[in-house]
Amino acid sequence: MIADLQCVVLDCPEPARLAEFYRTLLGGTVNRPDRRWAVGDDWATLHTASGLVLAFQRVTDHQAPQWPDPARPQQFHLDFAVPDPDRAQEEVLAAGATLLDADSDNRSWRVYADPAGHPFCLVRH
Repeated sequence: MIADLQCVVLDCPEPARLAEFYRTLLGGTVNRPDRRWAVGDDWATLHTASGLVLAFQRVTDHQAPQWPDPARPQQFHLDFAVPDPDRAQEEVLAAGATLLDADSDNRSWRVYADPAGHPFCLVRH
């Protein structure tokens, strides 16, 4: 083993806003004191109960992915397991997500974008 995963960092225009969005999905603490990072206008963190840390860094000219357009690829995405996709959809839309995949009735997963345009999936648990 060469390294341990420290956190996943997402570029975005508004770090604190995106940290709050993911806190709504995952719970946890936004900008918990941590010797590894200094939080501020350009950097925010979310420490989840599972131990996962997501970090959000400001990019002035952030270009959101345009799923599924290969000219502006998603670059990566996060999958979240949910027991009830319909209820989870209501909650993520209320928190600021956008449904990207309207033709998802016959699948166990749905594709959304967070407020900064990063795709993520809700997958039936």
